[in-house]
Amino acid sequence: MEGFGVHTSMWTMNWDRAGAEKAIAGAVHYKMDFIEIALLNAPAVDAKHTRDLLEKNKLRAVCSLGLPEHAWASIRPDAAIEHLKVAIEKTAEMNAEALSGVIFGGIGERTGVPPTKGEYDNIAKVLDAAAKHARKYGIQLGVEAVNRYENHLINSAQQAVDMVERVGADNVFVHLDTYHMNIEEKGAANGILIARDHLKYIHLSESDRGTPGYGNIPWDVIYAALAAIGFKGGLAMESFINMPPEVAYGLAVWRPVARDMEEVMDKGLPFLRNKAEQYGLI
Repeated sequence: MEGFGVHTSMWTMNWDRAGAEKAIAGAVHYKMDFIEIALLNAPAVDAKHTRDLLEKNKLRAVCSLGLPEHAWASIRPDAAIEHLKVAIEKTAEMNAEALSGVIFGGIGERTGVPPTKGEYDNIAKVLDAAAKHARKYGIQLGVEAVNRYENHLINSAQQAVDMVERVGADNVFVHLDTYHMNIEEKGAANGILIARDHLKYIHLSESDRGTPGYGNIPWDVIYAALAAIGFKGGLAMESFINMPPEVAYGLAVWRPVARDMEEVMDKGLPFLRNKAEQYGLI
C-alpha cells in the first residue's frame, strides 16, 4: 500500500462499470499510485471488469467500507462476519491489496452511551474471523478510527491500536484519518506516534473534508510525524465531492465542501504531494 492515492469518491460512490471507468481514468490522469474503492454494495461489483481496468492502467487499489446497519459488528456479529467475507472476496477478485475503513461498525452508528465490553467482544470476534478469512486471499484489513459523531466505538488512535492488538493478527493494521484526528487526538502528531507500530494507511483529509491546504489541519506537523516514524504505507487523499444522500447523512456533510473535483485535484493534490516530497515520504 505504498505511494500516493485518492479515494474514488472524487469521481463516484457508485462502483458500477461506468463509475469504475470514470474513476480509474481520472486517477490515471492525475498519476496516482493507487485508488481507494468504496464498496458500498460489494456483491454488485463487476470485479473482473475492475481488475482488467486496473491491470491495463498499471494502477493498484485498496477497498474500504462501513458496515450497513443489518451487519453492525457490535450487535450482529454473525451478519458482520458474512458481510466482510463477501467484501474480502470481492477485494481479492479485483486484485486489491486491502480492505479498510469502518470495518468494525457503521458510519452513523451511535447508541448514545459509551461502548460496552459486550460490544467490543463482538467486534473482536468479527475481526478475528475476518482476518482469518482475509489471510486465505492475501488481503490485509485496516481498522479506521473515526470521530465521535460518526461512530461511538473506535474514535482515537489508541482505541484502534487496542483493538488491533487484541485481535493480534499480522494482517490487521491501523488506519488513521487527519479529519478525524483533528477532532479526537490530543495534538495532531500524537495519534501517529501512538499508532506507529501498526499504522499502514492514512487518509489525508482537510478539516472541512474539502480542498487540502485550505482548512485548519496542521499539515507540517502531520507530515513531520509520519517522517519521524519512518512511515512507508499508503497516503490517500480523501475529499467528499460526490455523496449519495445516505452516505452524506452518515458523514454529516450538509453543504458542498469544495467547488468541484477540479478544485480539489488541481489545488489540494499538488499541495499534499509537495508536502510529502518535502518530508521525504514519496
